[in-house]
Amino acid sequence: MTDASTATPKTNARPPRRQQLDMADQLKQLKAGADTDTGTDEAPAQQQQPQQQRQDARPPRQKNGGGRNNQRRPQQPRQEQQQKAQAPQQQQPQRAPRKVNPVLERLFELYPQLFGARFVPLKLGVYEELLARHPEDFKAEDLKIAMGQHARSTRYLEAVAAGLARHDLDGNALDPVAPEHVHHAILELHRRRMLRNSGNAEELRPQLVARIAKAVEASGLDREAYAVLVRSRDANANAVVDEALAELAEQAAKREALLRAFEASGRSEQEFADMYGMKPGDVTRTLQRVRDDKKRAEAAAAAAKEAAPEAETAPDKAQPDLPATTGN
Repeated sequence: MTDASTATPKTNARPPRRQQLDMADQLKQLKAGADTDTGTDEAPAQQQQPQQQRQDARPPRQKNGGGRNNQRRPQQPRQEQQQKAQAPQQQQPQRAPRKVNPVLERLFELYPQLFGARFVPLKLGVYEELLARHPEDFKAEDLKIAMGQHARSTRYLEAVAAGLARHDLDGNALDPVAPEHVHHAILELHRRRMLRNSGNAEELRPQLVARIAKAVEASGLDREAYAVLVRSRDANANAVVDEALAELAEQAAKREALLRAFEASGRSEQEFADMYGMKPGDVTRTLQRVRDDKKRAEAAAAAAKEAAPEAETAPDKAQPDLPATTGN
């Protein structure tokens, strides 16, 4: 047997049990611990103090990510960054302002009501009248070029397409623009809109048809007479005219059906409107329009018979509205 003093101690030997205190001893220890709380907290505070000093010695971290890359590459000033961002824009050549024809500037000074903020259609022969009134201001060739630019401008074409009356140099309204000139202006404005919208004809076509339909009604001509007047060699333009005339024919058929139903009902306009759930004012206007259309159609048919021989030999009238800019 080995001696107890030289034997290898067992590593899994359990520690001796803590002596169990009775209730009175536990109360005494709790009371003694409450009195010495201040002393027990000093040791952890002293242990934390070196660690806090090490943290204070570290350099402050940057807010924009920090790291070694930010320390090696300092940020550029904001003004310098803005200059670099604007450099490509400044290198792009700026479009030079469009130079205004000096003749048009002089016309604006003489006749601001005609060549100013508002454009109106000009009377035929205004070119010769301007030369006669202001021989010292305008040369014939220069005035012809300026008047051509004015008549081909979008603003002038808009005034013609709206069917406004022609004006003389004194600002007096004369006869309205001829229907074929209104039609030509509408087609030209549509062509320019297609160029601005990358030729998207499907979206712009309904607007063109509706505008031509309004021009037909404003012309005072019946549908057949208008078609003969504006018919040209352009198949697309003729197709648009036919579509507008078809819509007008459908609308006219509905109005005529309403008139027949009213005449067959034997009722007053108020009673007829109540029977069909319509407003009396709408019924009155529709019926009156049908009666006016009938009278206008009868008068146009009679005039067409008389002008038939002349229409066969007449040249194409759908020409650009250039008010005497070519000297004709």
